[in-house]
This record gives sequence, structure tokens and C-alpha cells, in this order.
Amino acid sequence: MTIPRRSWRAAGTLAAAAVVGLSGAVLTAGPAAAHTPTWDVTCDEVSLHLTQYNAGVTNEVTVTVDGKDLLPTETFGKEFDKTIALPDHDQPLTVRLVVKAGDGERYSKDDTKQAPVCEKTTPPATPTPTPTETKPSETPTTASPSPSDTPSESASPSAPAAATPSPSSPDLAETGSSSATPIIGGAAVAVLLAGGGIMWSVRKRRTAQH
Repeated sequence: MTIPRRSWRAAGTLAAAAVVGLSGAVLTAGPAAAHTPTWDVTCDEVSLHLTQYNAGVTNEVTVTVDGKDLLPTETFGKEFDKTIALPDHDQPLTVRLVVKAGDGERYSKDDTKQAPVCEKTTPPATPTPTPTETKPSETPTTASPSPSDTPSESASPSAPAAATPSPSSPDLAETGSSSATPIIGGAAVAVLLAGGGIMWSVRKRRTAQH
């Protein structure tokens, strides 16, 4: 059985159309599945991780906080990765992410998250050192000079006077140490004689009175 050439051509055309159709479906589904807009919001920052976008078109990303620009509109290609600090706040903030894909609105993203208030951590109190009692340094005492011995009012006993030789004692031999020894001896003899004369006179008067 002979198949006409026209039938072969028609079959080939249908097969080619099917291949092109499948390729188009794969290419169309590829970018749609590849867009990955990931982002995270904490109390103090916003993290953006936009990957697998179409690098052949212009993509845009914008971040706002309570309607004010936190990240003005920026363009990117295949991916965009950035971390942005949030302003200080004492109330929750509304953070909005807007991603516009250049290859179709179906790949764009518009999402909103809340940024909570950061908990304030109180630093541990530094223990106050207990003041130690500082003992005053001992002041060296200056020894006061002891009062000098008060001289006794009574005069110290004078040296003993030279002993007068008694009348009965014999004259001491002159040693040559003093030339006044003979004079003293003569005076003593004269005193003895005078005393003897006085005693004789007194006795004589008493005898005459009786």
C-alpha cells in the first residue's frame, strides 16, 4: 500500500505544530513558576529576597512604612536582595511591599505586613560596691618632752666641813700638803687654854660664894 506524499506532509505539519505548542507552554510556564518574591519583617528591619525574575525585562520594587517611602522605587533584573532598617517606633508599623514584574501583572506582588514594637531589654543593674571603711592612718604621736626634774628647793648638803681636831688628839704630822696646818693647831691649843681658864674662874667664884 502506497501512502501519498500529501499525507506524509500533513502528518509532519501536525507533529511540528504539536512540538511548538508544547515548547511554548513550557516556556510560558517557566517564568511563572520561577518568580519568587520572598520578604520578612521584624521589629527593626525589612529583608527582601526577590529571585528568579526575568532578566530580559525591567522589574521594580518599592517599600513603604505607614505610607512613607522606606525604599524608593528601584529597578532590578533577575534578582534583588536587600535589608533595610526600620525607624524607631513605639507602635506597630504597617510595611507594604510592591513588586512590579516587567513580564506581566500576574507576576507582580503587593503585600502588607506589621512591624511589631521591639522589646526593650533592661540592662542588668550594676551592683553598687559596698564602701569599705577606711581606717584613718594612725597619726604618729610626738612624744612630749618629759619635764626636767624640778630642782629641789632645799639646797643639796654641802660638803662636810673639815673636822676640827679634838684637844686630846695628838697633832697630826704635817704632810706638806698645806701650810695652814700649824696655824690651825695653834688656834686649837689657844681655844683649849682659854676654855680651861674660864672653867677655873667659874669654879673659883662658886667656891667663894659658898
